[in-house]
Amino acid sequence: MRRLVIISLSVTGVLMVLPLIALFAYTNVPALASAAASLFIAPKIVNDAYDYGNCTYWVALRRLQTNQPIPNDWGNAISWAANAAKDGYLVNHIPATGAIMQDPNALGGEGHVAFVESVNAANGSWQISEMNRIGWDEVDYRTLSAAAALKYNFIH
Repeated sequence: MRRLVIISLSVTGVLMVLPLIALFAYTNVPALASAAASLFIAPKIVNDAYDYGNCTYWVALRRLQTNQPIPNDWGNAISWAANAAKDGYLVNHIPATGAIMQDPNALGGEGHVAFVESVNAANGSWQISEMNRIGWDEVDYRTLSAAAALKYNFIH
């Protein structure tokens, strides 16, 4: 009887720990420990078709936060400039605060989008915030040079 109780408690303990192991594996624990990475935790955007944790989700959220919502049906980042132009948005190679930076040549073939947080009038550099460049569900910030703007599309 004692052996049966020990086996039963052991199995129960393992079953209780498995969800925690899955959670740690899913949330990328090494990234959480990194000071450079910041895990973004927010609710799903209502009526949003962009997958949580990806660059498209982040940009749709930032546009919503700045009272500049975008349609929720532009698809993967690779198609954003074309779909935005079809919807009447201005698309060019000039960064502006609040614009969407689109990188059609990003690794992976699905493109990449970021939110232009600011533009430095003195030297033309611009700062973006983005999600899923350094890791899923991770937000980072970069400053790019004025000359780099020619490599990207900007949706206004």
